[in-house]
Amino acid sequence: MKIGFVVNDVNTEEAVYTTTRLAMKAVNMGHQVYYLGVGDFIYADNGEICAHVHCADGDGFDSLEDYLRSVQQNNCGHSRINLDDIDVLLLRNDPSDDATERPWAQSSGILFGQLAASRGTIVLNDPFHLNNALKKTYFQHFPEHVRPKTCISRDVEDIKAFIEDQGGKAVIKPLQGSGGQGVFLVQENSKANLNQMVEAITRDGYCVAQEYLPAATEGDVRMFLVNGQPLMKDGKYAAFRRRNDTGDARSNMHSGGKSVEAEVTAEMLELAEAVRPKLVRDGMFMVGLDIVDDKLMEINVFSPGGLGSCQQLTGVDFTDVVIEELERKANYRSNYGASMTNVDLATI
Repeated sequence: MKIGFVVNDVNTEEAVYTTTRLAMKAVNMGHQVYYLGVGDFIYADNGEICAHVHCADGDGFDSLEDYLRSVQQNNCGHSRINLDDIDVLLLRNDPSDDATERPWAQSSGILFGQLAASRGTIVLNDPFHLNNALKKTYFQHFPEHVRPKTCISRDVEDIKAFIEDQGGKAVIKPLQGSGGQGVFLVQENSKANLNQMVEAITRDGYCVAQEYLPAATEGDVRMFLVNGQPLMKDGKYAAFRRRNDTGDARSNMHSGGKSVEAEVTAEMLELAEAVRPKLVRDGMFMVGLDIVDDKLMEINVFSPGGLGSCQQLTGVDFTDVVIEELERKANYRSNYGASMTNVDLATI
């Protein structure tokens, strides 16, 4: 099987990334793996979708660092391939990382992914529905009872009124973004600066004000779903708790958070079941749920990370389960051809 991994930029990938773990596992399972950045696509004059790619020299890698170094130093001997020859293309780039410096790159993976899917390559997550998920408003389409109370506005008075309704304490953040960027916890001792905080956020778009959940002091739980179901192996769930002991309101790993073992509760599984129908309908093959208590804080459909933390804390390597799912989908496409759409194959 030939698998393509679309990333923001091949040269900025790191060994600890979930993408690196998945790619190395696929290589070690005997598959041909190609890396390409969102700026490496080509629409050829004959309508073919091609790309400049990198791949590792060899197989049987034991080290993530050695594997990624080989990828970044090698252009496969022929840097251009036709994506018609790729069985599965995984969109593992994070559009929010390109929002400031490379705004053109935010939607490039999705747009070229749509073209590749239209020609028969399996593209995951489904690029036609990923286009709707570029903004955090995608989250508002899931059942209301699984989400914190939320107000989205560019008007500071609307945001202030919402915060007052929440007892003077809330979280505000940009409508588009990730990694804890631009996230503020508003409480009594910070309300004097609320105007400035909202202005800083609305300078580049809408502001999201969200109900503060007291359980957030214990961090959140990142739980992986594959094909709409919790990812499991050997009786263990692919999940971990992200906690920040520095006093920062953000628990994500980019903002000083650390990973600790998580207990997957019945309430968490109920949340996963509540969002499963839409995720399946939208062709979201691999998703990260961020859970605080009995609420979902976010549904990460773009390059969810943390499988390394899951393995470290559970002793289970979940990557082979993901690759085996890709093998199954490629087999279905081989058997059924175009009679099964990309969105059908994404979560079946």
